[in-house]
Amino acid sequence: MTTTLDLDDLRTHIGRTQIATDLIHAGPANFLRLALGRPDPEFRDGDVLPPAWLALYFLPRVASDALRPDGSPRDTGVVPPMALPRRMFAGERVRHHGAVRVGETVRRDTGTLVFATVTSRVFGPNGLTLEEERRTVFREEVKAGERNQAPRRDAAPTDVPWRQVVTPDPVVLFRYSALTFNSHRIHYDRAWAMDVEGYPGLVVHGPLTTTLLIDFARDRNPGRRVAAYTTQARAPLFDTAPFELRGRPAANGGGCELWAVTPEGTIAMSAEVELA
Repeated sequence: MTTTLDLDDLRTHIGRTQIATDLIHAGPANFLRLALGRPDPEFRDGDVLPPAWLALYFLPRVASDALRPDGSPRDTGVVPPMALPRRMFAGERVRHHGAVRVGETVRRDTGTLVFATVTSRVFGPNGLTLEEERRTVFREEVKAGERNQAPRRDAAPTDVPWRQVVTPDPVVLFRYSALTFNSHRIHYDRAWAMDVEGYPGLVVHGPLTTTLLIDFARDRNPGRRVAAYTTQARAPLFDTAPFELRGRPAANGGGCELWAVTPEGTIAMSAEVELA
């Protein structure tokens, strides 16, 4: 299937910048801490927000009548309108210039479209704290009853010292959807995910997998700070079976490599983390 964008439409979106502010209050971070069962102490004002937890803030402000049938927004913000109704998280690149702290009011500037890559910069009281590039895949619609085409399957590394099994409980998926105000039905509506979109079960959020991988890196490297990370989504994960996180120190000693691994042993998401 070939999809084209109207040039005038593209011109109106390129360079279109959205500016938003948000208060990094402790509530969402503490709710996610409980949802993921993390042993971290309760977040209070002044505490550093963990990397990959910013997804809890700058939530989409979309009324119910502005949603597609699948629950995703009709207006995708700085991304031009596309004749591809289905969208999936494809990965991101993030670099930290400072700490995002609970209790601070921060500003996010979003713009600069390159295909389906959206860049954002987050500013705190002391200036630029974070730069993010998020990639999204847009796909054609699947007819009811059809199955999705199998994604590329690359075997995950097995000679790794770090491993952790994750059980994608539907309750956790529901809670993450609620915390991020994500109404995309593939994450909580099993009938929609299976009968309409052709998936074998509920789909684990890409940003949730990112959060799990980056937390996994932090847990295996106590005392070191995540300076930057890049993720690449390869295949979806589902709530039908546990999956595994795997990781190892990078060869240069400056970070680590991580993978979220499907039950079949193939890569669902890869991550490279730079540690300071």
